Amino acid sequence: MENPTQLSALLARIAETTGVKVSLVPSQGTAAFPLSYAGETYTAYVEGAGEEGEKLGKLISALVSASDARPQGESDLYGALLGDGEKAKRCMERYSFPRGACYALDLSAPRLGESAALLESFTGGKGFAVQTGAERFAIVKFREEETPAEYAEFLAQFLLEELGVKASVGVGGAVSGFSEIAVSYAQAVAASRMGGMFKREGGICSYREFLLCRVLEELPREKLEEYIAEYCGEGAAEIFSDFEMTETAEAFFESGFNLSEASRALYMHRNTLSYRLEKIERATGLNIRKFSDAVTFRALALAFRLLRIRQGDK
Repeated sequence: MENPTQLSALLARIAETTGVKVSLVPSQGTAAFPLSYAGETYTAYVEGAGEEGEKLGKLISALVSASDARPQGESDLYGALLGDGEKAKRCMERYSFPRGACYALDLSAPRLGESAALLESFTGGKGFAVQTGAERFAIVKFREEETPAEYAEFLAQFLLEELGVKASVGVGGAVSGFSEIAVSYAQAVAASRMGGMFKREGGICSYREFLLCRVLEELPREKLEEYIAEYCGEGAAEIFSDFEMTETAEAFFESGFNLSEASRALYMHRNTLSYRLEKIERATGLNIRKFSDAVTFRALALAFRLLRIRQGDK
């Protein structure tokens, strides 16, 4: 029978791209799980035990089931995302895309390998996915009732809970039709990049969150240096160069200035969070429990980070 040979080759490719070792032969330290391929069910074995082995088994099953589902013309799909009008037109004719609003996501996730088809299956037939890097994917979804941010949240949550994969998702805004999808995709990529300035790996970043960052990015380096020199003393510079402190402030802002919610999000004791906020105030003179000081702090933190990036110190 030819299928086991093809399946073994497929599992070898998945192992190469994801780092997850799986085979059709049991060995010490492996967990068994059912695997469907070409209409038949096999018993496969993955390195790992317990909950970790179960999650890895689900990941491999999903990748195998999605392996033959990719459409042709992927270069046209990617070209449309990059703003090639002719390729966008060919895609609209070839795939009979729905008319109406759509949006793009920029998703980064480890261990997914070549799994655009897996991500595409989450669109319910209302979109597509294109691999843009080793662990990076562009997803286009034709808008239904959910907002782009709600769909991104659903997708990230599913990957985490069902497959144990922690994804980072940049969210673009909705555009009127597929011919304008390059605008949404550019926003999604920008959101991923800007989100990386303040957030660790994993999480949802919408381009709408970063208007202030986009405004500051347009300022010349000399102007950023002027603002930082005017408002940042030595102690403030130490705070703004400490990723943990700026991340603490961001979590506090995103919680709606709620200490309890922010401490839960950071897995940090409430007293520890209060101490950090007080440390920020002593060093910067800004009480970020107040909205006006919080806005100033965020603007200065962004300016400091942008200047460091321009100087090549990332």
